[in-house]
Amino acid sequence: MKTKIAVLCSLVLAGCVTAPPPPPPRAYVELAAPVYDPPPAQPVVCVYVDPPLVEPAPIAIGWAPPPLLVEAPPPLPYAGAVWTGGFWEWQGTWVWAHGRWAAPPQPGYGWVQPYYENRGGSVVFITAHWAAPGVVFTPPPLGISISAAVVLPGVVAGVAPIGPPGVFIPAPPGSRPGFIVPAPLGTAPAVVTSAPPVVAVGMHVQNVTVNNVSNVTNVTNVTNVTNITHVSVIAPASATATGQAVNASVPAQAHLAAALPPVVKAQAPEPASAKAIPAFAPGHPLAALPPAQTVHPVLPANLAHAASGTGNARGNVPPAAQQAARPPAPAPVAETAGERDAPKSGASEPARPAVQRATPLAAEPKTADEGQAARPPKGPAPASEAKTAVPKPADRVAAAKPPAQPAARAAETGHSSGQKEAVHQKAASPEPKSPPKASGNPPARDQKKSHDEH
Repeated sequence: MKTKIAVLCSLVLAGCVTAPPPPPPRAYVELAAPVYDPPPAQPVVCVYVDPPLVEPAPIAIGWAPPPLLVEAPPPLPYAGAVWTGGFWEWQGTWVWAHGRWAAPPQPGYGWVQPYYENRGGSVVFITAHWAAPGVVFTPPPLGISISAAVVLPGVVAGVAPIGPPGVFIPAPPGSRPGFIVPAPLGTAPAVVTSAPPVVAVGMHVQNVTVNNVSNVTNVTNVTNVTNITHVSVIAPASATATGQAVNASVPAQAHLAAALPPVVKAQAPEPASAKAIPAFAPGHPLAALPPAQTVHPVLPANLAHAASGTGNARGNVPPAAQQAARPPAPAPVAETAGERDAPKSGASEPARPAVQRATPLAAEPKTADEGQAARPPKGPAPASEAKTAVPKPADRVAAAKPPAQPAARAAETGHSSGQKEAVHQKAASPEPKSPPKASGNPPARDQKKSHDEH
């Protein structure tokens, strides 16, 4: 017995236990696309630079070079010419070293691209130069003393490099100031000229095609020299101003990469003087710079739309989504003629139906005599008049007669004027091919019979 009671109690208690409530649903927040601020017009000092014939000493600069400018190289003027320039050079401030075709100073000399490195939040810079045959460029090792760059008076410091440490090139045209693009050693800055502007860290460059050249006997060169023909520019959608991922193969040669159509056309101005200035070297005086020229970047339609704040690039809701999110407008209520003509003072006059417009009512009596004349005679009405009594004004509103009933309209006109005899005479005239209309008076045949008796 005790066992049965224990089992029964356990069953009862088990039925009282409720399951725990389900966990609340997770809230997913959709992040807005990066905000793209269009690049303002910027003053640029554009010069031709006379590159050195040996590798210069490195210098340390406190802020990153600006985004690249655009310049399409002219056709190759002669065989063996090398496209030089098209990069940011230091001359007490960042100046644009305009590109041009040039012959090597001596046979066998090669062109070395400018070197940028993010080291401890500063930019280690070595300008582009010519290298003698067999000389391989070597980055400055860690731990060496690097001279700080000389800054011209009045120059305002820019933004420190934004990106991972290591070798980099400047960002594509139209990018946010300060952002850098990691790239392999020796990469020409022009390879990102055709890339979209960057607004966050993530774009980088890597080598994709390598042709090995072996059997090099010169002791000053390393064996298996690599000839890079193409590079790959890669960026996630979150890093670009267009909000689209990038994975493009670009020629590694500077003149071919610079000839590709850019996304943002920040055209490099022509130098004010054709005479080249010497490259900066620590311990040497700075060259005289020409006045700055204003560069106005030209944005494509999609970036101009994003910059104006009406597109997805600012995290805004598309117009179609905005229209769908709005509450539906209330359906329009048909307004009757009486409601349109109702007095605005809030009087309790009932609204007249719209059908009253088609059948104008007789004028209301304005005097006591007219009101008395419009009233029906006292006493019991005949059986024939029980259904044809003259309605009251309120009843006429609900049972207005169409315009096709001239007898009824004439009867109403007679009553409103108070002339009873005129009503009887008009009611006595028969209507052709239609039965007599009720007017509240004896039928016409009764009137004729009464006339004969007299």
